[in-house]
Amino acid sequence: MSAPFAVRIGINPISWSNDDLPSLGGETPLETALAEGRAIGYQGFEMGNKFPRESKALREVLSRHDLALVSGWYSGRLARRSVDDEIAAVAPHLKLLADNGATVMVYGEVADSFQGASAPLYKRPRFFRPEQWRDYGEKVTAFARHTLRHGVRVAYHHHMGAYVETPADVDRFMAHAGDEVGLLFDSGHMTFAGGDAVAMLEKHVARVCHVHCKDVRPDVIKLARNRNWSFLESVINGAFTVPGDGAIDFRALIAILRRNDYRGWLVVEAEQDPVVAPTYRYAEMGYQHLAALVADGTGPPSAASVGGP
Repeated sequence: MSAPFAVRIGINPISWSNDDLPSLGGETPLETALAEGRAIGYQGFEMGNKFPRESKALREVLSRHDLALVSGWYSGRLARRSVDDEIAAVAPHLKLLADNGATVMVYGEVADSFQGASAPLYKRPRFFRPEQWRDYGEKVTAFARHTLRHGVRVAYHHHMGAYVETPADVDRFMAHAGDEVGLLFDSGHMTFAGGDAVAMLEKHVARVCHVHCKDVRPDVIKLARNRNWSFLESVINGAFTVPGDGAIDFRALIAILRRNDYRGWLVVEAEQDPVVAPTYRYAEMGYQHLAALVADGTGPPSAASVGGP
């Protein structure tokens, strides 16, 4: 029997209610999500747009269900604005996280991003010149230095439709960002972007401070690429699912994290239509798959164990 793996399993409320697509579960109350998540066994939640934005109120909502605050998405614009402006903009969000015990902040670069647009993903923004990568890395590092002074580490989210999307983007960004910047490793986005999730986690695991556990349906991803779908069209059509229901080898990913003594959260985050993929059933499926792997390092196999589509 292997040694205990000191991680906690959390979930993003997007499984119940999608912030970018209110038509997907928009009518579901926050209390329903929290109660069901706790009943399944999750220990914490990331924030969504239905959560209170005042420290005391947020603490009370979570404590009613004996849940921790895992983290919260921050829509950053450092690709376009100054570090000083970003520090001013993040202040309320940073305080909310710090006041409620979260030690990482999910940083998503939304400047020029196509993740919420109707345009096809291939039109996403890109840095083309070395100095653009250098300058961006320096700005994110300075910003991360500031959040660390408040006890919260930046967990940079590589994301479809954004400047840092592909494996090559992640490599270049991590090379230009200082150690103050942590990496949020998202298995689903990495695979959708054409990467081998297992190989990329192995390469960057020393910088990983947060993990989004998202599975993929390779056939849908191929359609998304061939038909030039937007990111949201890809979501609606089922590109993502929960761990254990798709093609990613979570056994191998968990083994890498265990071997490298990862101590953060594993967060189930799988954007789906709750009418097609009933929330409770899929949230429970994802939890059970991860919990089994965490408990003994083996667990049930995925539908098909591959690193990419």
